[in-house]
Amino acid sequence: MTIGVLKETYPGERRVALTPGSVPALLKAGMQIVVEHAAGEASGYSDHAYTEAGCSVQSDRNEIVRQSDILVCVRSGGADPEGWETSTAGLRSGAVVIAMMDPLARPEEAERQAKTGATLIALEMLPRITRAQSMDVLSSQANLAGYKAVLIAANALPKLLPMMMTAAGTITPARIFVIGAGVAGLQAIATAKRLGAVVTAYDVRPAVKEQIESLGARFLELPLDAGEAQGSGGYARAMDAEFYRKQAEVMTSAVAEADGVITTAAVPGKRAPILVTATMVEQMRPGSVLVDLAAERGGNCELTKPGETVEHHGVAVMGPLNIPSLVPFHASQLFGKNVANLLVHLVRQGEIVLDMEDEITAGALVARGGQVVHEAVLAALTAGRPAGSA
Repeated sequence: MTIGVLKETYPGERRVALTPGSVPALLKAGMQIVVEHAAGEASGYSDHAYTEAGCSVQSDRNEIVRQSDILVCVRSGGADPEGWETSTAGLRSGAVVIAMMDPLARPEEAERQAKTGATLIALEMLPRITRAQSMDVLSSQANLAGYKAVLIAANALPKLLPMMMTAAGTITPARIFVIGAGVAGLQAIATAKRLGAVVTAYDVRPAVKEQIESLGARFLELPLDAGEAQGSGGYARAMDAEFYRKQAEVMTSAVAEADGVITTAAVPGKRAPILVTATMVEQMRPGSVLVDLAAERGGNCELTKPGETVEHHGVAVMGPLNIPSLVPFHASQLFGKNVANLLVHLVRQGEIVLDMEDEITAGALVARGGQVVHEAVLAALTAGRPAGSA
């Protein structure tokens, strides 16, 4: 069983899908690893480190694709819509591609890639269950994004985060408001607290109150009925427009009091909900900062422009993209371990086993035999087509 590791082609992507440290478990399981020359260079992993770990390194991408039984990437399909065809040209029918593919937001790319005959396993689609935690790239990468978001906010603020008592007087701590207490939000809370800020947090799911308070933050309670705010698989469920309108009304004061706001709310395959309006930003003090971790999905702030910083009434609204790639060494380390754990789960006695009775396999398998087979992706395809079209 040959595993091919390609150098990423998506603009600005500095991560690599497998690192030298994630290789031993795969070699022990009888797999061979072929790595494209300089695949790990941008994240701090040299070709020499891969060869020392037992991999072979080749310069011919097409040859790696041709000989690989399983191709692993950080991005493919809809997560690299401009580059995946070139990257995987020559992939033989029946070979497996494992990567982030964004199949719910870009189901047409999943369908196009399925027609190559490749078996597609999308890492974002892994169910958030206990057995899959060690394979969950969304959680591992969101953890880093939450940490880095606080540093981005701290660097942009014209004030310090911690309280300081000096001979010249006392500096009061900054106030940070975190919206969304998933993996990224909880890490943002913990990081802001470690840096000495006064932290308040809100999540549509009342059940996370205990987690927020355990990190030393105050949970902002809103008098709203969140209903079924958590969907299947542990992911957030989109609420209706009226809920978000009322939520914005009662969150306004918390946003206005904050020196820094970090938003993290996202729903898989959908545009991120607007939680912070322009009016709310206008009530923030000049010099305040909003870091929108949902920028890649359109943003939680009405003013967010993905990949840009917008100045509005003296407030910086920041929409950073692909934050894990800002710390590619550790992002790749975690990503590679996730991928290695999934490979060990799927490959048995030298063959990849796609057991559709297994919740992990069934949840992540997007396409097989030239066809999209994942129900949610099929539904997204149908929703995006005019009535009566094939």
